[in-house]
Amino acid sequence: MITLGIEGTAHTLGAGVVDSDKNILSNVIDMFVPAEGGLHPSEAANHHSDVVSSVIMTAAEEAGISLREVDLVSFSMGPGLGPCLRVAATAARSLSSRLGIPIMGVNHCIAHIEIGNATTGCGDPALLYASGGNTQVIAYSDGRYRIFGETQDVGIGNMLDKLGRELGLGFYAGPAIEKLARDGDKLLDLPYSVKGMDVAFSGIMTAALMLKKKGHRLEDIAYSIQETTFAMLTEVTERAMAHIGKDEVLLGGGVAQNKRLQEMVRIMAEDRGAKMFVPDRRLCVDNGAMIAWLGNIMYNSGIRMDIRDTAVRQRFRTDEVEVTWR
Repeated sequence: MITLGIEGTAHTLGAGVVDSDKNILSNVIDMFVPAEGGLHPSEAANHHSDVVSSVIMTAAEEAGISLREVDLVSFSMGPGLGPCLRVAATAARSLSSRLGIPIMGVNHCIAHIEIGNATTGCGDPALLYASGGNTQVIAYSDGRYRIFGETQDVGIGNMLDKLGRELGLGFYAGPAIEKLARDGDKLLDLPYSVKGMDVAFSGIMTAALMLKKKGHRLEDIAYSIQETTFAMLTEVTERAMAHIGKDEVLLGGGVAQNKRLQEMVRIMAEDRGAKMFVPDRRLCVDNGAMIAWLGNIMYNSGIRMDIRDTAVRQRFRTDEVEVTWR
């Protein structure tokens, strides 16, 4: 079965094509970059509307198929920014109606898990999901993907982006902060905000900006931000693994590309006798292939949706989905 997936939860409009044998036939991404400031939902949605047709056609061309050969269209139903979600949903509904094929709305967070399961060889991991809008520790238990820890305020990626703007590093600042951190050599004092199984980041950003005002080097601020926040994430991930008895940990989300985060989680996993898995870089970020793959396995498990069932859900919780395909 050939599935076309459309991703549109936030800054990225993506389209990907997969088959039922876990082959990713194409994975096309077009990311919105604001001229100044942060991400505005309506501006991102306008970008998505402008590029959605060309991204879908490019995905089909790179997959070597025509749209008439697509058997199922899948889209990111949520969680995410409402205007952006609606662009992806509208495109999926249009294709479903025009081509006369089934449609599947999927949970964006679970898509990160399942594309990792499909491409890395892990079997039953705890997922550290670290992205712009989401920071959660997720694992399968008793018929659903459960959230065992999460941010109490903003996602780790959003915090890094906001901090980067204030430090003059531009938007989508995670890579710039990672690069600066390599030249940092002084661990500055920052709040370590772990609250049970949850974390919080807003106070850390405020403290980091105060360090800038005091004249500390940007390299040391970046180094300290990474060391502190990534230690927090590693701690709650390890606690979740111990609590639910998992011996695999999977990284997902855009921040999962960070080499220092990968190193810290790998060391933790090895100390526990566990294994760490990280998908290919283009599968860590938001992408259409992961949406396509989750739609594929949901459909093959017997799940069906009507157009009337495809309203977007901005606060679509991971643990609301009954997992019928495991």
